[in-house]
Parts: sequence; C-alpha cells; structure tokens
Amino acid sequence: MTLVTRTGQWKWLAWLWLAAASCGVHAQSSPPTEAHTSSQSQTAVLNPAEKLYLELRSVGLDATRTFHIRGVSIDRPSLHVLLDDGEIGFTADVAGRVTGAFFEGDGEFLLTPPNQGERASMMLFTGMAILEERFGSAYLRFNDDTFAELQPYLRPANDGAEFVARWTKTAQNLADQDALRLFGSFSRGLPTPGAPVASIQPPVVDPSDRMLHVRVAGNKLGTFDAYFDTKGVEEIWAGQTRVVAGVTYYDLWTSFTPRTSSNPRSTSKATWGQDEEASVTRYKIRAEVRPPTTLAADASLEVEVHHGGERTVYFELSRFLQVKEVDLDGRPIDFINNTAIDGTQLARRGNDLVAVVFPEVLREGQKLKLRFVYSGDVLSEAGGGLLYVGARGTWYPNRGLQMADFDLEFRYPAGWTLVATGKRVSGEEPQAAIPSGEPSAISEEQVARWVTERPSVLAGFNLGKYEMATAMAGQVAVKAYAARAMEKAFPRPSGTVIGPVDGRAPGMRADPIVLQPSVPSPARNAQAVADNGAKAVEFYSQRFGSYPYSSLELTQMPGRMSQGWPGLVFLSSFAFLTHNEAEDLSGSPLESALAGLTLPHETAHQWWGDLVGWRTYRDQWIVEALANYCALMTLEKDRPGDVRAILEQYREELAAKNKDGEALRDAGPVTLGLRLNSSHFPNGYEAISYGRGTWLFHMLRNMLLDAETNRDAHSGRPAFDSEEPFVRSLRKVRERYSEKALSTRELFAVFEEDLPKSLWYEGHKSLDWFVQSWVEGTALPRFNLQNVKYVRRANGTEVTGTLQQKDTPQDYVSAVPVYAVSGDQKVLLGTVLADGPETSFRLSAPAGMRRIVLDPYQTLLSAPK
Repeated sequence: MTLVTRTGQWKWLAWLWLAAASCGVHAQSSPPTEAHTSSQSQTAVLNPAEKLYLELRSVGLDATRTFHIRGVSIDRPSLHVLLDDGEIGFTADVAGRVTGAFFEGDGEFLLTPPNQGERASMMLFTGMAILEERFGSAYLRFNDDTFAELQPYLRPANDGAEFVARWTKTAQNLADQDALRLFGSFSRGLPTPGAPVASIQPPVVDPSDRMLHVRVAGNKLGTFDAYFDTKGVEEIWAGQTRVVAGVTYYDLWTSFTPRTSSNPRSTSKATWGQDEEASVTRYKIRAEVRPPTTLAADASLEVEVHHGGERTVYFELSRFLQVKEVDLDGRPIDFINNTAIDGTQLARRGNDLVAVVFPEVLREGQKLKLRFVYSGDVLSEAGGGLLYVGARGTWYPNRGLQMADFDLEFRYPAGWTLVATGKRVSGEEPQAAIPSGEPSAISEEQVARWVTERPSVLAGFNLGKYEMATAMAGQVAVKAYAARAMEKAFPRPSGTVIGPVDGRAPGMRADPIVLQPSVPSPARNAQAVADNGAKAVEFYSQRFGSYPYSSLELTQMPGRMSQGWPGLVFLSSFAFLTHNEAEDLSGSPLESALAGLTLPHETAHQWWGDLVGWRTYRDQWIVEALANYCALMTLEKDRPGDVRAILEQYREELAAKNKDGEALRDAGPVTLGLRLNSSHFPNGYEAISYGRGTWLFHMLRNMLLDAETNRDAHSGRPAFDSEEPFVRSLRKVRERYSEKALSTRELFAVFEEDLPKSLWYEGHKSLDWFVQSWVEGTALPRFNLQNVKYVRRANGTEVTGTLQQKDTPQDYVSAVPVYAVSGDQKVLLGTVLADGPETSFRLSAPAGMRRIVLDPYQTLLSAPK
C-alpha cells in the first residue's frame, strides 16, 4: 500500500504505555528557582524537583528491608500477583515513602481480560486468553500503600546484604522506567517557593492516583510488563518488548479499564482535552528557522486547569529541542526535560515529555500563562530544495488532542518559502522560488505571521524552495507548493531497453540502447495538484458542508508519508507525480491508483480528523477510514474500476497470512488503533484502519442505500450523492461534532436516528449488531444459499431458503443483500440479517424470476473467493 497514516501527529495516547520499555533516560531540569538562572551548569546545587526526580530514577534496594515472604497476593481489578514463596527486598525511601521492591522465588501472575476482543488479543501474543504465568523473579514499582499491605506477611531474611548485592543494580536500572510517572504523584510534596523547609515532604496519598507496575520474568513468556494505573488512558495493560529480525517492537497484549472502575477518566467528555488535568487554549509562538537544521522558539501558552490537585503537568516536545527555561506569569519555574532516550524507545515513541512543576497545587478553573524558550536541530535537508521538519507535531509544547487558537510568527531566510497553519496576516505572499542551485541571500530575512481562524488541534509549518500554483474551489484558494526537483533519496524509474541497433561498422558490437526516463519535476505538476485539491474541496463541501478554513495549502514533503492538518497538508513527493509517472515508477496500475488516493484522502482530513476528531485510540479508526472512503468516492464516477480494484486489494490483504500462518485480520479489530502494530503485524494499524475500516463505511453506506431504494442494473449503483442517507448522516456528524471529539458509539448513534426498519435487529432501532460484529470483530465471512425454493403467487414469486454464514462467531450478524436475476436484469429483493450459522428467509420476487444471488455488487466484506 502506498497510502500512509497520520499517526505521527497524535502521539499523546498514553506515554505511560511506552514508559515500561524505556531505559537510559536522563534529566535536564530548570535552574534552581532561587537563582533564576538559565543553565543548570551555572550551579552544582540541585533544586528539590531535580533532587526528587533523580532519586526516583536511580533508587536501589535497602539491605535493612529484605524479608522472606510466603502466600501473599497483591490484588488489583482483574490483575493478581501471587508471591508463593521467596525473598523480597524493598527500595530505599524517596520522599519518606517506599516506592518499589524486587522479588525472587516462586510466584504466579494472573490477568483476566474482560471481553472477547481483549482475550483474542491476549491469545495472539501469549497463546492464552487469560494470562496465567509462573515466574521466578519480579520487579514492582508503586506510588500507593503496597508496602503497607505486604508488611503483615514479611519475615526476617537470612542474608539481606547478599540479596541486595545480587539485585540492587537491576532495581536501579529498572527504576528509571517509572520515574517520570511517579514524579507526577510525589511532586505534590515538594516545598513551595519561599517555604522555610527545603526538604521534600512525604506526599499526601491521593486515592484517585494509584499505580502499580510489575515487570515479570516469566517461566514461559520471558520478561513482560503489566500496569494498573488510575491515570492511564486505560487502567490496566500488559505487554512485552520483542526483537524480530533486528527490529524492536513493543507488543501490547491487552489494555482496558475494568467495569468496576470508578475512575472519571474512563468516561471522557466530548470536547477535545477536557478530560485532562489541563488544556492549552491559546498559543503565541515566535520562531526563527535557520536552514538547514535549526529552530529556535519562544512560545507563550494560555492554560486552563480542569482538574485540580496536581503540581506537575506534562507537555510533549521533540527530543531534538532543548528547553532553556519555563516561566509562569513571568517568573521561572522548575521543569524536567526528558530528552535522552535509547534508540528502541525513540523508534516506538519518537517524542519526549517535559514535566512542568508548578509552585503550588493547581486549582480547578485556574488560568495560567506559561512561556517556553527552546531550540534545537529538528530540520534536515533532503535535497532538491526541500527540508524535512522532523518534529511536525511536536515543534512546540503540546498536550495532545486539544483544540486551541494559534498565533504563529516565523523569521526565516530569503530564498525560502514558509507555509504554516492558519491565515497569513502579515508578510508577503510566496512568489516563485529562487532557481535551483542559485544561492539564497542568507543575510536577508523574511518575517511572516499566521493566525488560525478557528480553534485547531495542531499547528505546523513547512519550508522549501517552492514554486506555487493556485486553483479556486468557490471562494477557497487551494495552493500547491512544489520544488523543481525531487529529494535526493527519491527513487529513479528504471530505463527502457530499445536496442540493439544494427548498421554499425563491421566488427563493432551492437549494444542495446537504454533510454533513461527524466526525473519527475514536482513544480511542473504543481498546477495539476492544486486543481485536484480544489476538486476534492468542492466535492466534500457539497456533501459535508462548507470547507472549514479560508484556504488549503498543499506543500511538498520528502518521503512517502503525507499528513493532513488544519488548512495545511504535508504532501508526499509521490503525490506530485502524474498518473503515468506513478505507474512507471511502481510498475503497477493498482499501486498508481492507490497513490492517487493520497491527495483526496488528506483533503478529507480537513473535515474528518481536523474539524471532527476522535476521543480515544479506540476511535481513531473513524477519521482514517472515513477520509479514505471519501477519497475512494471522489473516484467513483470517473474511475469505478479503480474503486473496485482497491477494495478488492484491501480484502485480499486482510486474508493474507504472515510467515507464521497468521492472517492479517487476526491482528484485531479496527478499535485496537495503534495496538494493531506489533511484531506479528508491523503494519497492522495502517492495513486494518484503512482496509477493513474503509470496507466498514462501504458496507454501511450500501446497507442504507439498499434499505431506502430498490436498485437494479439499469439504474446502476448511485453516485456519492449529497442527499443519500449515508451523506445526510455524515452532515449531522459534522454539525454536532465540529471542534469536538467523537466516539465510535456516538458515530453510529447518528446513523441510528434515521435507520430504516429493515435494518432494525430484534425489533430495536439500533446498529449495535453492526458495531459488535463488524467494528469490534475481525471475521471475513463466507455466505452460501441452501434449500432455495420458488413458489408462484398471484402477483409474483415467493422465494424461501436458508442463508449460511461461515467462518464467524456464533453470534455474528451480517446484512446480506439478496437479488433476483433474469438475464442482465438484477432486482434487489431485500436484505437478510444473517444471525449465526444459518438464517431462514422469505422474500417476494417479480413473476418469472427463477434465480437469486447474494451481493452481486460486492458491497459486503467477505472472504476472497
């Protein structure tokens, strides 16, 4: 597949998930508060925040706290750690509390996922639906009263010093994993500025903040992690680092919040960011861009506190950007800049966290003004007049999925074109770039400012030596920015052999002549890209409501990845190829057709993903699949063959097996989000979110069409009409969830409002059957007809029979369209809700019809034939 995901812009799923496998994390804090300096090197004195963090990340075992333990169970919802018999050593105090332990002996770990989907995920990785694993050692880290719980079961050990000597180094290395998480809990006990006591006080135990991390050395599964954390995206998860063919993966076996949880975080609000402790409502960023590598910025943030009680708030910022200072209302405050992480962790997360420590506990409703000063090398030169902005979503401190207003000002050298999110309010509009190879006037400087027209979930910029082409979609200007040449790493098409050539001098060898095709020029195709972008904007505006912004900027970006952000699209160089150039390069008409989806897909994200977003990682599939399906629909009228070929390709990919004989569909349902990427299926998220997700919307759309109208071959399959039921419901979604987050359940609730009665299940106006079977399921059914009988009636034919549904769970429900066929004529008789392995049906057909078929237009995702 040539399409790519936008996941790089939403990394804030749960840094906690990924912390379990981190190692080698180093701290850089702000200067001591008393000195108000800008560099830690100016003083050797650690401030309390630095001291607390460094202690948490390096704490070892205490020889006076080594015991024999037997017959003890540490119980959390769905998670149980049994310490049958062995020795346990606890860590030294940090801020007056014990935060960890190491156990050696005989134990058992038990984790019970709550539903079929999570048990299937667990089975994929461990071979067990319910995880039961004996272990010989385990490391525990906690912020709660676990130590107190275990004290009644502790007995003196024979030689605590020997145990500590054997295991304290391991404990110190593992302490690093949870240091930043525990810092958030323990920072409540830090002294306030000006307080007479300089030491760290034991934090007040917050019953809503409980964390237990268990790293188990299993007898069969090897080392794995399990967490219970009330502040996580989901309270319980387990997973394991795995290396396959030299590549490191983190397999997330299961993740869920127990049904018994009273955690208010488990029910997020509809507005982006309102379920977090705090959200940023406005950014004012003044940045200087110094090609080819450097960015320096001064970012002012307006922050609103939603849940009080915290001293520390985390921001995400690229690991390549070094924070120099953080100010609160003009006064420096402490921070931890989590910048140096080992390569495998970077590969999994790609970004770092900055922990900002406030002088006192935050209060609900409090409004804060923060200022970050930072700089670093986040750009790289790709050649051909293109730069690569490696921190597109994390070049400024952000809190993830949150809507905010942005005011962006950039200073950058002459000879370059910079394009950013928002509406340009100052600075000259870009003109033609300096010809390739001509030196730019570095001594000169350009200054331009952009302001967002409505709250946006992200802001970005792109820089290159571009030429610009413009097309209009009504009142919306669509601008394409392209360099004259491709990046250095762009693949070159192979030459064409047209020889050998005869007629040479006697004795001279006749060699074949190889014609080398010219390297594509993106600037030459910029106008076509702008025109196609304008067509996509018009297409979507007519169906989903007006384009949300005043302009759309399409900027060339090196590589295969594309991303669509509010009013700004980072468009892969491959999207600037003509159809013929793409086919010559790939050698495949199908690959060329898939590449042609990139531009309409990213344009569709202006509605689905930028204007309307998703609540949690389990809902992210909505915007990817919907953008992809909308892109397919732009091809439906003029290139229906490409649409059929692409859908068929998705079907075959879902059924394809890896080297271990596992089918891609077994990676899990679309609702697992980024968890679908694993050592078993490295590209599982993209393939299932795009492939199965696109099919889900194709099925839903055609189900609604079948229920509303009778269609036959003479009228044809209807176009993506602005008044068809599927589109009407999507307009409602856009109106209700503009600038809000949308869940899977909320999406289908909108479609249920006008659900035709023929799609009701067991008398209920509900699509729960579709969500449970298809959205939360993974099956590729096979359908057959059995015992079909035709009985003449006065005004037609009655058709009865049995519809068989195979390769599905017992409770799987599918809406199967049944057609009568006579010659070239196909008449829809109705939709049968196949419930389980066999479903009887009775339908009326026109007189003379003597043959019925299932789903002749291939609107149902079934197993490849």
